[in-house]
Amino acid sequence: MKARCDWVPEDNPLYVAYHDEEWGLPTHDDRELFELLTLEGAQAGLAWITILRKREGYRAAFSGFDPAAVARFTPRDVERLMADTGIVRNRLKIESAVNNAARVLEVQEEVGSLDAYLWSLVGGAPIVGTWRTSSEIPAETAESRALSKDLKRRGFRFVGPTVCYAFMQAAGLVDDHVAGCFRRDASAA
Repeated sequence: MKARCDWVPEDNPLYVAYHDEEWGLPTHDDRELFELLTLEGAQAGLAWITILRKREGYRAAFSGFDPAAVARFTPRDVERLMADTGIVRNRLKIESAVNNAARVLEVQEEVGSLDAYLWSLVGGAPIVGTWRTSSEIPAETAESRALSKDLKRRGFRFVGPTVCYAFMQAAGLVDDHVAGCFRRDASAA
């Protein structure tokens, strides 16, 4: 059996697949980055497994996380989403996703891509943690506070420092695989 980060419940195939195939891997696709930012915002106050279980529902409900399509959502679309059991039906989180899609388009217009904007904030390479256990990993960092502040300045919502740090970990802007995890060992080689 592969050694994984100690936060991964080995008996949960969704968590195992998420950890093994996605979490902490550098992501450069704007759609995937928008998806992760949306899902991390939706997760606020909930267990991540709730979001993993609803991920396909989110993809269907939010047009495959195409920022241009989501930015065109109307109040009628928000009402439709409020009735969609495939996602977390929280009006503020739904409205923030629509708002954030429009902000992504503005970032793309200004910088060229969401990818270029985000990766410029970490110098183009992941920040690599040196944690031995997941209990050592902070909930937020100076970098996540800076990202949060800048995203809020740009009009993004549901992007507090803790959400931003979880997003940075998910998107591979930060690599917080712990000592002994096969993902960390593979990236260190």
